[in-house]
Amino acid sequence: MIHRIPGASLYIDTSNRQEDATDTSGEVSHTSDHFEVCEKLARQLISDGLGYMDDTEQETMQHERMNKIESRRRNASVEENLAFFEKMLKGDADAQKFCLRAKIDMTSVNGTMRDPVLCRFCGGVPHHRTGTRYQAYPTYDFACPIVDSIEGVTHALRTTEYNDRDEQYHWLQNALRLRPVHIHAFGKMNFVNTVLSKRKLTWFVEQGLVEGWNDARFPTVQGCVRRGVDVDALKRFIISQGASRRVITMEWDKFWAENKRVLEEKCARYMGVSLAPQAAVLTVDNHRPGFADDDESSAEHVHSVPVHPQKPELGTRPMRRGRRVLLDQIDAAAIKEGEEVTLLRWGNVRVTSVVRDGDVVTSLHGVYLPDATNFSKTRKLSWLTQSADNVSAVLVDFDHLLSKAKIEEDEDFKNFVNPVTRRETAALVDPLLRTLPSGTVLQLERKGFFRLDKAYDTQSGQTTIQLFAIPDGKK
Repeated sequence: MIHRIPGASLYIDTSNRQEDATDTSGEVSHTSDHFEVCEKLARQLISDGLGYMDDTEQETMQHERMNKIESRRRNASVEENLAFFEKMLKGDADAQKFCLRAKIDMTSVNGTMRDPVLCRFCGGVPHHRTGTRYQAYPTYDFACPIVDSIEGVTHALRTTEYNDRDEQYHWLQNALRLRPVHIHAFGKMNFVNTVLSKRKLTWFVEQGLVEGWNDARFPTVQGCVRRGVDVDALKRFIISQGASRRVITMEWDKFWAENKRVLEEKCARYMGVSLAPQAAVLTVDNHRPGFADDDESSAEHVHSVPVHPQKPELGTRPMRRGRRVLLDQIDAAAIKEGEEVTLLRWGNVRVTSVVRDGDVVTSLHGVYLPDATNFSKTRKLSWLTQSADNVSAVLVDFDHLLSKAKIEEDEDFKNFVNPVTRRETAALVDPLLRTLPSGTVLQLERKGFFRLDKAYDTQSGQTTIQLFAIPDGKK
């Protein structure tokens, strides 16, 4: 059994809890499951003369620890320490300024061994799982060696930035007479244009620059999953990095390229057309499979196409072919009269006319070539039959939160906040997308992979879906 990586714990948003966002297997445990055990072991530590209660002001305590000065409370009796500890657990007013400290070695060259704080009053703030049952919480330094040991962890995976705390970790397990846990250190993985510090990420949340801790621009697990990262791809990427002790700063391209390789194998393909600035209408003049309501202009029929062209085992889906089809403006602008183009999942059309209003193509006409065999050298076009059943969509593309690749230690990250990190494009997409649930990852052909963030829902009035563009690893 291995330990979750310190500093990579899942943030719990109590207004929109998504603890199972990654859908990983295995038992999920919480430090709060063991608060009682922590209290029991804290009493044991005090009784053994290895812990004491201290009400020294925070700034004074920091000064004393930096200068190896013992607290005036360090040699208080066991009875006095136990009494203040119990009062702190109850939230008594005269004990709220106290904290429990380990009695280790104030002369140590390792600052983490200079009587660290192990437990303190929580200020009456309810815990998201235990409510107000506990009035004092164990610190990270105290809880980790306890939880790791009693949960059966054999190897605790910790980044090298925790090296100074390893001595403290082992001291606590020994002092508490707990089963020792082996620590395996590895180098921290940083990414360009990104901050990983919880303190800095909190600033983005508090400033309203992101939606929350699961914002698709955040480097949190929930944020990456919401952006469209496949959990299998995330695991593959982490395993591929190995356990080097070297601290590195990576580009995002390898991360997203690994994700794309996984998505390529299993995501269904659909069509979509951008409405920026407007779609162009191509009329296929000789398409007459049957007229709807005796109106030749609306002639359309449903054809079965593969869900995934390279994966026939994934089945087929219906696709409408109509006399009038919508094209992306950028594609239409490049088409020349007389050119033979390929409508993906349909066939070839020879364009007979292109009508422009300035630089904008408003309409095109063409004829379907059922006997065409030249597909290798033609322009490939994604398209949609013009239909009232097409689904309105917003395609969302994100940029980095920071404009500078690497923030130096003497620089303030706030000076490099990217002013525009979200761009939206109106589009129309295949009618089938109204049936897909939120969280579905799909490909809009020739546009890339997307994650359905807001699904079609007539009951809530959500008739415009929202699709998050997933990076493909290309710069």
